Amino acid sequence: MTAVPPAGGLRVRWRAAHQRWHATRLRWRHSLKWRLVTMFLLLALATTGVFLFGMQRVLQGGWQGYAKPMVADYVDRLAAEIGSPPDADRAKALVARLPISVRIDGPQLHYDSHPGRSVHRRWNGDGERDIGAEGWGLVRQTADGHRIVFGLAGPLPSDRPRAFGWLTLAGLLLLTVIAYARVRSLLRPLDDIGAGVARFGAGDFTQPIEQTRRDELGELAERINRMAHSLHGMLDAKRALLLAISHELRSPLTRARVNAELVDEGEHRDALLRDLGEMRDLITDLLESERLATGHAALQTERVDLGALARELLATQFAQAAVTLRLDDTLPTMQADPVRVRLLLRNLIDNALRHSAGAAQPPSLELARDADGQLRISVRDHGPGVDDEQLARLAEPFYRADTARQRSTGGVGLGLYLCRLVAQAHGGTLAFRLAQPGLEVSARWPIVPAR
Repeated sequence: MTAVPPAGGLRVRWRAAHQRWHATRLRWRHSLKWRLVTMFLLLALATTGVFLFGMQRVLQGGWQGYAKPMVADYVDRLAAEIGSPPDADRAKALVARLPISVRIDGPQLHYDSHPGRSVHRRWNGDGERDIGAEGWGLVRQTADGHRIVFGLAGPLPSDRPRAFGWLTLAGLLLLTVIAYARVRSLLRPLDDIGAGVARFGAGDFTQPIEQTRRDELGELAERINRMAHSLHGMLDAKRALLLAISHELRSPLTRARVNAELVDEGEHRDALLRDLGEMRDLITDLLESERLATGHAALQTERVDLGALARELLATQFAQAAVTLRLDDTLPTMQADPVRVRLLLRNLIDNALRHSAGAAQPPSLELARDADGQLRISVRDHGPGVDDEQLARLAEPFYRADTARQRSTGGVGLGLYLCRLVAQAHGGTLAFRLAQPGLEVSARWPIVPAR
């Protein structure tokens, strides 16, 4: 007995097949190449169908109208030459002289010029039948009760149009393939344009789009290159302006802080020093974000023991905070920028502590090696967390989950943005996960062995 698969297995397979079909349909809808292939195939099939239908109508309505009367008259002459009653020797003489076949059935004579061949017969599932004999007037009844069937000794004419139709279809398909190859060659610059736009979107303006043609696509590539050049210039100008303003603000801030130190101690002096410190930190973060925006080029890598760096950071800057540290003993010494890694750890821990007020458990810091061999730095708090729609925006510059711009509840929103830049500069990513309760922030990047 054949085992019947469970209904659940059939549903799973049907769902998987449906998902594959849906994915294929989406790829087809978003692929100009495959839509062109489909169009060419449909065009070839439609052209072949129209051609064969038209030729059939022409043959049936035109040539057959002229040929049938002449064939009928010629068959009458052949039947008269065989005689009545039919003479087998005369039939043999006709077959020897002309490319025809003759079959005679009657009370006195049974003769078949091509026994076993039946060139004018075809099997239709129920038995043999004469092909076109009646319609073309190829059958004659003699006065003595014999039936004479004439046919062609070679291949049936009805087979030739069919073969011609298949040859026509094959030729059209070949032309379709050639046309598709040509169109694919014409549209190949779209691949270079897509790759160039992706580079420009990622901030890489070092390699322009290659221009190999002088048609509309070549002009489009040239315009995109000019646009990218203008954007690069504007970004450089913006970065230079921000760096210049930040540098210029440092000097008056330093003088203001020195002057504030000379003010008599009191509430106003402490508030003034705190505000000046926040402005200094903001300028420092802005400068650091612009430096890290250049990616890996901004890093100063060296041999780093991340476990020792994390323990030293917790012992100095977060000595009064309760932070749980979990280290993977298999982590090797690696190449990294210790200043930027320290910046990432400090911002992640500071963010977790700020949102852990009143939580049942303290924040936790974990340094581990993932299953794919990448470094993972995770910091989790047990606070209220954020909404699902806010997760994707947490690493945006100057974005805060709440609208209040108070230092005690989250600063100005550059901390997690800097963490993302540090992870990207090391070739990795920064991800957020709702831990329920709390929020987990994880930075991952490939481990580069120490040199």
